[in-house]
Amino acid sequence: MNKAFPTIQDVARAAKVSTATVSRALSAPERVSEDTRRQVIEAIERTGYAVNQTARNLRRKQTGAVVVLVPNLGNPFFSKILAGIEATASKAGLNVLIADTRQPHAGADRLGEYLHNNRADGMIVLDGSLSADFFSRPGRATPPVVFCCEWNDNAGLPSVRCDNSGGAALAVRHLHQLGHRRIGHILGPRDNVLTHERRRGTEAALAKLGLALRPDWVFDGDFSLAAGAQAGRAWLALAERPTAVTSSNDEMACGFIAELHRHGVSVPADVSVVGFDDIDIAEQFIPALTTVHQPRNDIGETAAAALISRIGEGKAGLETPARTRVLDVELVVRASTRAIDQQ
Repeated sequence: MNKAFPTIQDVARAAKVSTATVSRALSAPERVSEDTRRQVIEAIERTGYAVNQTARNLRRKQTGAVVVLVPNLGNPFFSKILAGIEATASKAGLNVLIADTRQPHAGADRLGEYLHNNRADGMIVLDGSLSADFFSRPGRATPPVVFCCEWNDNAGLPSVRCDNSGGAALAVRHLHQLGHRRIGHILGPRDNVLTHERRRGTEAALAKLGLALRPDWVFDGDFSLAAGAQAGRAWLALAERPTAVTSSNDEMACGFIAELHRHGVSVPADVSVVGFDDIDIAEQFIPALTTVHQPRNDIGETAAAALISRIGEGKAGLETPARTRVLDVELVVRASTRAIDQQ
């Protein structure tokens, strides 16, 4: 008969401590003395209660895991970012746990358990709507945290993101070079930092060209296909329509184009459209979408590398000045835009 797997009771006997002490040493090593922690480590290794990684992590007071907070796992935009994070973290021997911050069960208290209860060695946050208070709670230790794509300036944390305002300006200049002077814009969620940055870049680029973003050519959105379709209906209802529209993301651009198609409006013959992100469907959509390309895999890899560096340096979430890494974007011209006579 095969010998049974060692239990926590075996570890407790070998370490000459209670099972409760073993549990505390595993889940909250700061709550036991250095001598007790060493006894438990040695007992784990002797009994084979867990893989050696557990003992190594305990010795380093680490969990071997990082948490990634994502605002919507159903959004295809995040796939390559998560792949970049996973690839870089796994090379460093770290497991990646992913939590969707917009799920009903994912309240601030529950998510905060990962951050303040020694559940993870660090956290990558893709949701800029989390308040600064979430990251700093009196009496609670804070592991390293890095924002990725989205951010909250009030949190005072490092971030990795792309040049959102610069990308929006690329879209405007492209349309202007094609002869468009009546240019509209589809917003993202009004409280989202990306929405503000992309609108800011749009307005600044138009101003440099001697143009303005007319209020009736600004369409509300929330980054979804349905919001893009709603923007399409709003465009159709206008007495004077913009000949080109930039969108705060690709999904809304696709929804906008599809809604116009249902009403017999052709893109780009009747209106040119530019998206933002360059998600996988952008190239396959009909017409193929002109868009601002974000290096999503690079963003994920860079964010993970930044977090791993902070973990190695033992830097807590708010210990060091925030550093921002901004990655370049590029315009990918496809079939959804065309030149027209200047108006």
